[in-house]
Amino acid sequence: MESNSISSQRDLLRNYVQNHEGLQIFDIYIDDGYSGTDFNRPEFKRMMKDVREGRVNCVIVKDLSRFGRDYIEAGRFIQKTFPAFHVRFIAVTDNYDSLLADKTEQALVLPVKNFVNESYCRDISMKVKAHQKVKRLEGKCISAFTVYGYLKNPNDKNQLIIDEYAADVVKKFYLWKIAGMSLGAIAHKLNELGILSPMEYKKMLGMKYSTGFEGAGTAKWAAVSVKHILTNRVYIGYMEQGKQEKISYKVQKRIVKPEEEWIQVKNTHEAIISEADYNLVQELLKFDGRASVDTGTANLFSGILMCADCKAPMIKRVNTYKGKKKVFYICQTKNKSLGCTRHSIEEEMLKKILVKEIKVWLELMTSYSEIMEILSKMSVNCERVAEYDTQTGVLRNEYNKYYGLKGGLLSDLKGGLIDKEEYDTFYGLYTKKCEELARSIHNHKELVKKMYQNSNAAKAQLDRYKESKDWGELTRELLVTMVSKVYVYEEKRLDIVFRFTSELERQKNTNQMIQGDILQGYYYSIV
Repeated sequence: MESNSISSQRDLLRNYVQNHEGLQIFDIYIDDGYSGTDFNRPEFKRMMKDVREGRVNCVIVKDLSRFGRDYIEAGRFIQKTFPAFHVRFIAVTDNYDSLLADKTEQALVLPVKNFVNESYCRDISMKVKAHQKVKRLEGKCISAFTVYGYLKNPNDKNQLIIDEYAADVVKKFYLWKIAGMSLGAIAHKLNELGILSPMEYKKMLGMKYSTGFEGAGTAKWAAVSVKHILTNRVYIGYMEQGKQEKISYKVQKRIVKPEEEWIQVKNTHEAIISEADYNLVQELLKFDGRASVDTGTANLFSGILMCADCKAPMIKRVNTYKGKKKVFYICQTKNKSLGCTRHSIEEEMLKKILVKEIKVWLELMTSYSEIMEILSKMSVNCERVAEYDTQTGVLRNEYNKYYGLKGGLLSDLKGGLIDKEEYDTFYGLYTKKCEELARSIHNHKELVKKMYQNSNAAKAQLDRYKESKDWGELTRELLVTMVSKVYVYEEKRLDIVFRFTSELERQKNTNQMIQGDILQGYYYSIV
């Protein structure tokens, strides 16, 4: 359906032709919805084809701005191209007719009007950009379409709400990736299950969605689209916008901006994925580039097993002797003959050790999980936990000291202990110190709150395995969820780095402090 502006322009031009002898309509060319800042418009190009082939000898527009707002290109067409093909040009409301125009109009009036039209377009472009930036900084979604997994709130088009069906698919992405599946294997599984790709899903919902990568047939899932979803922070509640920008208001081509220039706002909408799972997947993506051709999954120890001395990854090797295969791992540096030593360890031995240690770790996590349950029953939130951190208390005491010193300066001045110059100097120093400490307290509290949230994430991870304590097989999902790194020393000695160690230990200490204070009826004040 064409716009009212196009309809009124059509009526005006028809009326103009009817009232001028010698003019006859050959065709009407309409670029509704296209910007006049460039001439790369489908109907304009069709018109120029007719001009070059001699079918058209007069072009009529409502005004010069309807023809185009690039004054250099507009001038080139009107003053050079059209005359070369003996084509008359008429801008009705600007009272310009190339057949009747004198030299002054052609050399002065026409360029000035075109320049004014372009300046107007430039001004509008700058205002639109400024308005969009304000909305982005406020965390409002200004894109025409949402990412897969979200819909626009019908009551607020700048707010995202979860699309339950698509969000469930996104959650599967992360679970499959944590379980060790490669990007290609995930895409293949989605296509096998008949799950519509983001483009096809939007079309099914009735959205007029298109992309420059469309081809024949139905769009399928691909590894690149899977990776895009696995690396997009929108799924943990972040709004990231301004990743691209147009070269200029005249050129439609867009360039990708560096990540530090993106506009990122946290907690703008409900998250689909926990931040712990998102961060875990980002780690796995660094190492899971190669997957088994047979299984489509990453090697069990990829990104986890490292040489304790040179910190290089351990690589898998298979020896066959008398028909029996023996799988073991050796240092990658040694394998490339670049130094270090083999640090060799058999796969079966490694699995047995890890299964045993993870079982012990799960038991320990279970006891810490009980601590989390106690904190939940006490209605203690992350803000409260931050108040009980030892380092936060030290910083607060330091802040109170300097705040007290600053408050005592006035009485020292009145009592003659210091003069006005000393008062101003010390007041400035103490004020600066208080501001620095206040920032430090805030930053440290944010850090502790983050650790508390990670403790909750650890509990959620534990809940996945609570019902299956008797498992005996080491899986990729279990390994990467519980273990960060396994360092292999010579003589087959291992150093296992479990996840959430510091968070859980801090949680245990915090619980003891909070319980003690509640029993004594004592609470910290909040700055």
